[in-house]
Amino acid sequence: MSLTELEQLQAENATLRAQLDDLQQRLVQAQKLGAVGSLASSITHEFNNILTTIINYARMGVRHKQATIRDKAFDRILSSGQRAAKITTGLLSYVRNRSDRKDILSLKQLVQDILLLVEKDLQVHRIRVETRFVGEPFASVSAGQLQQVLLNLIVNGRQAMEPGGTLYVSVGPGSDPEIAEIAIRDTGCGIPTDKLQKIFDPYYTTKSVDAQGQGGTGIGLALCKDVIDAHGGRIRVESVVGRGTMFTLKLPMAPAPVLSVRPEVAQKVG
Repeated sequence: MSLTELEQLQAENATLRAQLDDLQQRLVQAQKLGAVGSLASSITHEFNNILTTIINYARMGVRHKQATIRDKAFDRILSSGQRAAKITTGLLSYVRNRSDRKDILSLKQLVQDILLLVEKDLQVHRIRVETRFVGEPFASVSAGQLQQVLLNLIVNGRQAMEPGGTLYVSVGPGSDPEIAEIAIRDTGCGIPTDKLQKIFDPYYTTKSVDAQGQGGTGIGLALCKDVIDAHGGRIRVESVVGRGTMFTLKLPMAPAPVLSVRPEVAQKVG
């Protein structure tokens, strides 16, 4: 093979790699939007409930002149509006965040933000949520990527359960003091042992497409593993047929960020 032919092959290889990277990024974004699509109906229903609350308490405030009743109405309107703002902010942040940049963030807060997005969806399917937070571990993570992993695992857990099931979510330090753990456990059908070893393989799936057209692509768990690997962590799965499945994310802990104080503020405090 001549030098010219070798250079041509290298150039073609570089082009193909760039195209592959672009397709993978598009696939990740499609998976992200697909996960949001599975929540669209329940989020819309939640906003309808919020608007109904705001309208009813606004009418109460208009009808009644008594200050205490008006104050109560204003408080409920304010709290409903704040809840709507949190859901909107969380959803937009999740969808728009395509950056690979890592920041030192609270894992507890990231989990709570995702639970807020899926709260109504879980209620609609009559899935109870139990949370357990031990301390407030921090890690250097890409918020958008980790939230995508969490959303995938939570939606998978919900799809594996019949109405009346329970989703257990915990965040805390692991047995290794330098490792933080996020565990998501369902009480669903479980995964057979012979399939368990393959679930992180691309395009391998143990389920069919659900009524909303979600799931069954074999992309989600492979993506979860890629993201956690890229964060220097590990993802572990345990499952018992008929009892449920637990996924554990293990991430290197980072020191909590120190809030900077302006010199003039520090002088006043002193």
